[in-house]
Amino acid sequence: MRNVGVVGGPSYLSKEESFMYDREARFPMQDTCNAARIEYTEKGVMHMAARRCDIVRISQSAAILSLLTQYHVPRQFYLDLPDARIKKIGCVLMKTLPKNLIEVRFLRQLSDKELNRVFVYSTHPAHRNHVLDVRAW
Repeated sequence: MRNVGVVGGPSYLSKEESFMYDREARFPMQDTCNAARIEYTEKGVMHMAARRCDIVRISQSAAILSLLTQYHVPRQFYLDLPDARIKKIGCVLMKTLPKNLIEVRFLRQLSDKELNRVFVYSTHPAHRNHVLDVRAW
């Protein structure tokens, strides 16, 4: 009998997770420049820490963040975009890139409305003509 679920051995869950990410739609990343905040728990559950960052590229399912200084980013955290009024997007750290950049994956997809709000409040020149549709709120 096979050792299913033993550390290092094959398991149903690892196959299922791999299948899920392979089938997930890939959304194209777009350049942007938005202020954001990373929030995570520090020292157990009692202390919530926050660090400022900038969003450099974003899609409906992922983003690339620029950190102001180099520090240890936890594997899971929340991302807040105060200007666009988007709170507590669950994120998972995917890669650490050079020049204080990190790639994160969102635990839920951003809606088209939320993505449009991100671009409206972006200071990137490509989003200069984006207008906020007040009726859509």
